Amino acid sequence: MRSTPLLQKIDAVTVPVPDLDSGLRFYRDLLGHELLWRNDRLGQAGLGLPGGDTEIVLATGLTLAPAWLVASAGEAAAEVVAAGGRMVAEPVDIPVGRVAVVADPFGNELVLVDLSKGRYVTAPDGTVTGVE
Repeated sequence: MRSTPLLQKIDAVTVPVPDLDSGLRFYRDLLGHELLWRNDRLGQAGLGLPGGDTEIVLATGLTLAPAWLVASAGEAAAEVVAAGGRMVAEPVDIPVGRVAVVADPFGNELVLVDLSKGRYVTAPDGTVTGVE
């Protein structure tokens, strides 16, 4: 048994939108969430939630899912599989680290994200300029 929990916190909740501009009009302009970053190449934008650093990630190509922050996406995925889960999507690189998708023994998919490359650096308008 682990001495510390594998899942550290919810890093982000991905919300599918038809396009970023209409998603931002609703979640930023009408609901009041602050734009943290926007990556048009990936079709994603991150919005802040008050009281912490969990993000709403608007995405044009992903489904609704929470992303769980882990120390290492690859190691966490392997641990879930060893514990009786299954691999849904092998770990792959993303701009800020790595991501993997596993399922628990009950069929629930878990998106595992590590920030091993850092966090987005943005221009004043939220456009991603790099990773630090």
